[in-house]
Amino acid sequence: MSRAVVWFRDDLRVHDNEPLALAAHHHDEVVPLYTFDPRQYAEGMFGLRKKGPHWARFRRESVLDLRESLRELGGDLLVRHGEPEAVVPDVAATFDADAVHCQTKAGTEELTTENTVRAQLAEAEIPLERSWTHTLYHLHDLPDPVDEMQDTYTPWRKSVERGASVRETLATPSSVPTPELDADGTAVPTLEELGVEAHEVDDRAVLPFEGGESAGKARVEAYFWEGDHLREYKQTRNGLLGPDFSSKLSAWLAHGCLSPRYVYEEVKRYEDERVSNEDTYWLVFELLWRDFFQFQFLEHGAEFFHRDGIRGVEKDWRTGPDAREAFETWAAGETGLPFVDANMRELNETGYMSNRGRQNVASFLADLLQVDWRMGAAYFESRLVDYDVASNWGNWAYQAGVGNDSRDNYFYVPGQAERYDGEAAYVKHWLPELEPLPPAYAHHPWRMSEDEQAGYGVQLGLDYPSPMLDIDARYDEMR
Repeated sequence: MSRAVVWFRDDLRVHDNEPLALAAHHHDEVVPLYTFDPRQYAEGMFGLRKKGPHWARFRRESVLDLRESLRELGGDLLVRHGEPEAVVPDVAATFDADAVHCQTKAGTEELTTENTVRAQLAEAEIPLERSWTHTLYHLHDLPDPVDEMQDTYTPWRKSVERGASVRETLATPSSVPTPELDADGTAVPTLEELGVEAHEVDDRAVLPFEGGESAGKARVEAYFWEGDHLREYKQTRNGLLGPDFSSKLSAWLAHGCLSPRYVYEEVKRYEDERVSNEDTYWLVFELLWRDFFQFQFLEHGAEFFHRDGIRGVEKDWRTGPDAREAFETWAAGETGLPFVDANMRELNETGYMSNRGRQNVASFLADLLQVDWRMGAAYFESRLVDYDVASNWGNWAYQAGVGNDSRDNYFYVPGQAERYDGEAAYVKHWLPELEPLPPAYAHHPWRMSEDEQAGYGVQLGLDYPSPMLDIDARYDEMR
C-alpha cells in the first residue's frame, strides 16, 4: 500500500488543488496535514507582530472548513501546531509515507521553509513533490522565463495575454481515503492556544469575511450570479461602503480558499451566459496584477524587503523617534486627515481596506510623512485579513516609488476623498464624530475657524485630532 502526505499551505481548498489531486490519484491513502506555524504570529519587522487577529481568525476558519470538506470526501485533516520543518518530516515518518505533496510559493520565508523540509525529507529518501498553484497563469506557461520577465506591468501583461493560456481547473478528487486519525490529532487550536487575542469584527464592516472554501464560493455566487454585479465591476470597484462595489475575493485568494483559475472560469461562464464587457475583463486584469507580483517575487526575492526596493532608489526616509511617532499616529488613524484616518480605523477594526484606501494611506505615510515605507507594509501584514506577501510588499514598494513603477507619483489625498467620497459618507461611517460637518469640512476639518468648530460642535484636538502637520502647506511643497 502506498501512502502520501499532503501538506496544505496557502491552498486551503479541495477544488483545483494539484497536490491533493496528485496524491489521491497516485496513492492508496492520503494523510492531509496542516500545521499552524507559531512564527506566523511572532514579532516581525520593526517590532510588529507578523500576523494579527483578523488573519488568524480567517485562517482558523479556513482550516476548519477544509477539514469538513475532506471529511465529506471520506478523509480527514491532521492538525499540528509547530514549525513545518519539524512537523512535516515527523508526520511523513510516522505514517511511513512514500511521498509528500505540497504547494510551492514565491515568498522568501516560504521558500526557505519548503527547502528545509525538502532537504530533511531527502535524508529519509522521501520525495517532496511541489506544485505551482497560487496564480492564474502557471509558472511554466509564461512566454518568458521569470528571470527575464519585464519589470513593468503593462508590457508583461500584454505578452502573457498574447503568448500564454490559462490551464483548466483540476477536478476535486471523488474520495480522499485517509488512515484513521484520533480526535486529538484533528482538533483545530483556538486563537488563544495560538497566542492570538481574538478581535470581534466591527459591525460596520463591508463583509464579515468568513474564512473557508465554502464561504469563498458563496461569495462568488453572491457577487457574480445572485447580485449580477460583475457586469459593472470596473465602474464600481472604487466604492468605499457596502459589500458589492467590488468582488472582495482577495482574502479567499490569499489563503487559497479559492483558486484564481476557478474565479477565471466563473468569469468566462458569466461572459457566456450574461454579458462580456470591459467590466468583466477588468476582474481578470486584477488577477493578472496579482500574478505579476507573485512572479516578481520569484525574480527579485528579498530585494522587495530592502528600503531602496528592487530598483535601488535612494530616498531621504525619516528615522529616529519622531519617525516612529509619526508612524504610530498614522497606524492609529489619528493623523487629522479624515480620509486617511477612516481607512486606517476600518483596517484596524475589520482587517480590510479598499484598494483605493490602501493607495492613499500608503502615499500619506511614504510621500507626505516620508516614513520608511516598509513600516507601513509591515503594519499591513499585521492587520490585513487578506495579507499576501507578494501582493502586499509589491504594492507598497510600487506606491513608495522603489518598486515596479519608475514614476515617482503621490496621491493628493484630500482630492481623492472628494472624488471617491463626495458626500463624506465613508468618512462619517468610520469617524462618527464628524457627522455634524458638511462634506467640505468633513474632508478638510482644519479649514474650520474656531467659531465654525463651536457652531458644528466639532472641536479639533478634542472631538477629532488636529492635523499632525500643515497638510495644505505640505502638498504645496510637493507640487
